[in-house]
Amino acid sequence: MSKRTVILIGAAAFIVAISITIAATHSRAGSAPAPVADTQSRAVGNLIAGPGRIEPLSENIKIGSELSGKLKSVNVEEGDSIRRGQVLAVLENADYLAEVKSAEAQVNAKDAALRKVVNGARGQERAEAWSTVDEARAVMENARSEKERREKLFAAGVISKEEQERYAREYDVDKAKYQEASEHHSLVDDHAREEDQSLAEAELQLAKAQLQEAQARYEKTFIRSPIDGTVLRKHHRNGESVSNSATAPDPVLTIGDKKVLRVRVDVDETDVSKVQVGQKAYVTADAFGKQKFWGQVVRVGEQLGPKNVRTDEPTERVDQKILETLIELDSTGTQLPVGLRVDAFIVPEGSEVASAR
Repeated sequence: MSKRTVILIGAAAFIVAISITIAATHSRAGSAPAPVADTQSRAVGNLIAGPGRIEPLSENIKIGSELSGKLKSVNVEEGDSIRRGQVLAVLENADYLAEVKSAEAQVNAKDAALRKVVNGARGQERAEAWSTVDEARAVMENARSEKERREKLFAAGVISKEEQERYAREYDVDKAKYQEASEHHSLVDDHAREEDQSLAEAELQLAKAQLQEAQARYEKTFIRSPIDGTVLRKHHRNGESVSNSATAPDPVLTIGDKKVLRVRVDVDETDVSKVQVGQKAYVTADAFGKQKFWGQVVRVGEQLGPKNVRTDEPTERVDQKILETLIELDSTGTQLPVGLRVDAFIVPEGSEVASAR
């Protein structure tokens, strides 16, 4: 075989190989799936699309304790329906209850002291004081008679001056005892002094205030629901400790009103002029295929901020500024779970999508 023939065969083989490679490349390009669309807010045809997250009408409410302590009981489970004022959890509170009982006893004692000041002495005490006055008066009158008789005898020279003076002194003592008994009876029989009554009333008011304070602390051991709704998350169990800290929140439960669901959508700053309250909108979720859940825009934010929902797309920009927009879903959307990430599509007025719904 000549050298020319070998070169021609090699060239032919090279051309065939290139043809096969090009055909395979075209085949792969035709069958490759379309790249995943970035769901960050953007105009898609006549629609404005953006990532969103399902939330209850009330938003997520994290219920914690105003006191630090150990949970005596958590009375609900996730998914339970709850009503306003219902006791959801209770802290260990035996010490707080004892404070209430002690404060109640103090109120009763101060109330009795006030009534004693206002009412004065009992009838028996008044009668006893008056008997003492009668007795002292009789003794004094007897001493006066003896004193006068001794003065006459002394004037007649029958007794000595020393004896006459002794009976005079006895009369003075008995007279002082009578005056003392009279003053005691007046004190027992008289009305309460204004300053004594005011002091007793002030002590009673102080005791009542301390009782209210103890009752308020005791009431804080009962964690109650502020709304009618559903338990979305249970963060603590019976026997676990909870803390009341402004820097490190420690919720016991997360609750929300799921009668109506909303979607909090991140609308890109370039699209904010196209969004208005009342516009129709729908959301889709991977878990529900192509099903659309319709609603309408009920609130448009007033201030741009950082993104709230991440799409986990490699091309996603995390430094974008967005405007929070709320979409309220129709009743068909109540089957969506709270916290689900969705793709939201806002329909401007007069678009073909809005009229085709």
